[in-house]
Amino acid sequence: MLERKKLKGRTQITFVLPDHAPDGPVSVVGDFNQWDPYAHPLTPRGDGTRAATVTLPARTAHSFRYLAAGDHWFDEDGADHHDGTNSRVHT
Repeated sequence: MLERKKLKGRTQITFVLPDHAPDGPVSVVGDFNQWDPYAHPLTPRGDGTRAATVTLPARTAHSFRYLAAGDHWFDEDGADHHDGTNSRVHT
């Protein structure tokens, strides 16, 4: 799930997954962090989910995927678009 918060000239995107699906650590990786799996690990929240937040320029589009333990890559079902390889988010 994607949560959005509009800021002046920027958009805060929070990437949200259930706490244990999939098991183990998960990161969101994308063109906004040079596909670095260590830049945005999802961390537990009090509501039974885990999340990572990035702030991106308004009116832009970005490719991303999730990377879980065991080199398991997967997409966001609730993304704005899928380009065949990656999920896409529009700010």
